[in-house]
Amino acid sequence: MMILEDSNDYRQLFLQGVPLLDLRAPVEYARGAFPGAVNIPLLDDRQREQIGIRYKDAGQDEAIRLGLELATPQIREQRLREWIEFCESNPGGYLYCFRGGLRSRTAQQWLRERGVDYPLVRGGYKAMRRFLIDELERVVDEVPLVCVSGLTGVGKTRVLRKIRHHIDFEGLANHRGSAFGQDALDSQPTAIDWENAVAIAFLKHRERFPDIPVFVEDEGRMIGRIAMPDSLYAALLKAPRAVLQVDIDSRIRLIGEDYIEHNWPAYRRAHADNAEHAFRSFVLDNLSRIQRRLGGDRYRQVRLCFEQALNVFFRTGRVAEFYPGIRTLLEQYYDPMYRYQIETKQPEIIFEGPEREFLQWAEDISVAGT
Repeated sequence: MMILEDSNDYRQLFLQGVPLLDLRAPVEYARGAFPGAVNIPLLDDRQREQIGIRYKDAGQDEAIRLGLELATPQIREQRLREWIEFCESNPGGYLYCFRGGLRSRTAQQWLRERGVDYPLVRGGYKAMRRFLIDELERVVDEVPLVCVSGLTGVGKTRVLRKIRHHIDFEGLANHRGSAFGQDALDSQPTAIDWENAVAIAFLKHRERFPDIPVFVEDEGRMIGRIAMPDSLYAALLKAPRAVLQVDIDSRIRLIGEDYIEHNWPAYRRAHADNAEHAFRSFVLDNLSRIQRRLGGDRYRQVRLCFEQALNVFFRTGRVAEFYPGIRTLLEQYYDPMYRYQIETKQPEIIFEGPEREFLQWAEDISVAGT
C-alpha cells in the first residue's frame, strides 16, 4: 500500500472529500468541525484542560511530561484500537489536531509503533479553517449565483432540491429559515460547522462547473440561530432572482404539508408521550414570536384558529382547519413583507414562472452556463 505524505494541500483535501480523523478534545470538536470528520480524541476535555494549565505555568516540556502520565497504558491501548480501526477503514485519510503539532505527531508515532503509517495535515484544524474562511470570501465573488425567490409557501426549498446545481443553505442549517423553521428537536449545527459545509460546497461547484450558476434560496441573514458571513450575505443581496409563482390555495396546502403533516411524525418520534404538548408549543409559541408584527387582533384571530385546528388535528389528522389562519398570515403578514423587501432591495429578476417552467428554465441555463 502506498504511504501518503503529510499534506497542507487543503484545497485537494476538501475537494476530494478525504476522510479526516480529528484528534482534538470533544469540546474543541463541538465548537466546529468539518463535514464527515470523525472525532477520536487523544485527550478528553479534562486532560486537555490540565495539560493547558501545565503548559501555561511550567512550559512545553512539563506539559509533555504530564501528557505521558495521563496517557496510561489502558488509555493508550483504547485510543490505538480506535485509530487503527479508522485507518484500516479509511486508507486514504489524514489525521489532524488543532495546529498539527504535538497531538498529531504523538498519534502518528504511536501508530507507527504498531506498523501503521498514517499522514497528518500540516497546520491542523486552525489552518484548514482559515483556508475555508478565505476561500468562501473569494468564491462567492467568482461563482455566479441565482436566488430562488418567491412568496412564502411557494415551495422554494422543494424546487431548489430538484435543480441540478444548487446549495441548500437551509438543509445544511437544519432549519427552514422562518419563525416556524426548527425541527422536532430544535437541533442546528454550529455556525462554524455550517460555514465549513457551505464553503466546501462552493469550492466543489467552482472546481467542477466554474461557468455554471449555482442556485441558492433567497434568505435573510439569519437561518434559525445561524448568521451568514457578511461576504456571503452581500453576494446574495446582489444576486439576480428567479421568482417561483404559485397560487395562494396551493401555497396554503404546501405550508400545511410541510409544517403540520410532515412535522408531526418527527415530533411523535422525538417526544413520544409528550408529542402533543411539544407540537402545540411548536405551533403556538412560534406564532407568538411574530405577535407584535401581526398586531393584537390578527394575532388573537390566528391563535384561536390554530388552537382549534390542533385539537381537530390530534383527533383526526385533518389539516384543513389550519388553512384560514395560514391564509391570514400569508395575505396580511408574509406577502406584504415580501413585497416590501422586493421594492426596497430592487433585485434583478431574470425569471418568473410556475414550477414546471421554472425547472426547465433552470436546466437550460445550467446546460448553457453563463
